[in-house]
Amino acid sequence: MSLQYAELNITVHQTAIVDEGAVIGKGTKIWHFSHISSQAQLGENCNLGQNVFVDNNVVVGNGVKIQNNVSLYNGVIISDECFIGPSAVFTNVLNPRSSVVRKAEFKQTVLKRGVTIGANATIVCGVTLGAYAFVGAGAVVAADVVPHAIVAGVPAKQIGWMSAYGEKLTFDDSGSAVCPGSGKEYQLTNGLVKEVIK
Repeated sequence: MSLQYAELNITVHQTAIVDEGAVIGKGTKIWHFSHISSQAQLGENCNLGQNVFVDNNVVVGNGVKIQNNVSLYNGVIISDECFIGPSAVFTNVLNPRSSVVRKAEFKQTVLKRGVTIGANATIVCGVTLGAYAFVGAGAVVAADVVPHAIVAGVPAKQIGWMSAYGEKLTFDDSGSAVCPGSGKEYQLTNGLVKEVIK
């Protein structure tokens, strides 16, 4: 481990590869057989499991947890405190062909703060997942997801709402709900959920 990593409390397993030029934030941990490309940016206090690949021009915020066997390709932007389940898949081209070079057609995929993606889910490039959205295991997300939505299935469809704390929300006739875990209140208006700030 380099002196710089030690000063910043960064852990890089001896089997991991971090290319020169990669930016790694304080307190981040990179585990077995992972590979961080030279133009990648990882925030502070992230945890990358085994066999994680982070491509050039990928930006990962603070406090992000990425489980085993996840590849983040060029154009993926992950905000703070997101959770990426094991073997989740991200694409960066809509119509790949081995014989056609489409590097100029990479589409950006954006995960807003607090998003959770379940194991083996696929996120098709070009979508935005709103803050605290929750993607069920095995889902295939091919369209934008609004904040706090729970989506599942192939293709993914909305099946409910989730609090920032990670509890399912049940709204009354007035569009009000209270998170059973945190006690915070949420309001559903015109198909969008917002936390009520008091």
